[in-house]
Formats: sequence, C-alpha cells, structure tokens
Amino acid sequence: MLTNLLSIALGAILINNFIFSQFLGICPFLGCSSKMDTASGMGLAVIFVMGLASAICWLINEYLLVPFGLEFMQTLAYILVIATLVQFIEMFLKKSVPSLYSALGIYLPLITTNCAVLGVVLLNTQYSYNFIESVVYGITGGAGFMLAICLFAAVREKLEFADYPRCFKGFPINLVSAGLVSMAFMGFSGMKIF
Repeated sequence: MLTNLLSIALGAILINNFIFSQFLGICPFLGCSSKMDTASGMGLAVIFVMGLASAICWLINEYLLVPFGLEFMQTLAYILVIATLVQFIEMFLKKSVPSLYSALGIYLPLITTNCAVLGVVLLNTQYSYNFIESVVYGITGGAGFMLAICLFAAVREKLEFADYPRCFKGFPINLVSAGLVSMAFMGFSGMKIF
C-alpha cells in the first residue's frame, strides 16, 4: 500500500507532472509565474483545491453518482465542486491575505477553469483510485504544479537580467524557456517506480 502511494506521489510530481508532461493548467502557469511570491501563492492555492476537490469528488462519485447510474454527470458535478472551493479560497484570501489576493488578480478565479484541477479529479475516476489514493494524487499533483510554477518563476526572474536577442523579449522567451524546462522533465518519462 505504501509503495503504491509513493509511486502515485512521485509519478504526479515528476513523471506525469500536470504542467510539463500533461500540459494542463498552462494559463495560470504562464500568468502567475513572473514573481516567486505569486507563483508560490498560486501553487499553494492549487494544492489545496486539488487535494480537497479530489476528496470531495471521490465521495460524490462513489456515493451519489455511481449508485444511481449518474456517471454521465461527473464532469458537471466536478466543476461545481471546484467552483465552490475556489470561491471559498477567494473569500479567505481576500480577508486574510489581501496582498496575495491582489497579486493573484484574475488568475485566482481562473483556478475554477484550470484544467489541471478538473484533470486530477477526472483522472482519479479514470484510474479507479480509492479515497486515499485520490487524495494523495490530488495533493501531489498540486505539489507538482507548485514545483513547476516555482521553477519557472525562478527562471523568469533570471531572464530579466539575461542577454538574448531583442526579438525574443517578453512572451517568446518565456515560451522558449518553458519548453526547455519541459524537455528537462521529459528525462523522468519512462521511469519506473517500484
């Protein structure tokens, strides 16, 4: 059991990273990675939403949808759960950490439509994970998202002082850098854990 959870965790963080391997959640990845503090704040918010959404969506699927033959409603139910969780996070950050709330700006409500968050709950269903495996996959998938966004924020902070051709200034150099970091993560693909 423990080795299975460890392989799920390492797989979600390194091998099947939502950003670099599955290319899910690119919008907040590119939008919130200009500074390390906003990247880490977004990463923590995504970890929280992915972990909690995985737990709640597993319960909804297992006890409300499957017993009544409503599997076709999974996507709609999952989106409603994710939207509700993001609203609670938004209210909490607005009240408790207003600086982070204003720094995240429009990207905080975009967690609702972040395909990485929806992807993790759909993959939990597709892989037939039990409750613990779903929660581990959700939390470590969020940790992989945070690793990716923080790594990229560090790269972008270094790019401010780098010397590169003027035609690459702005978004093009960010895309080239994201592609190079993604290729580095491809080194983990094909890796077997246990």
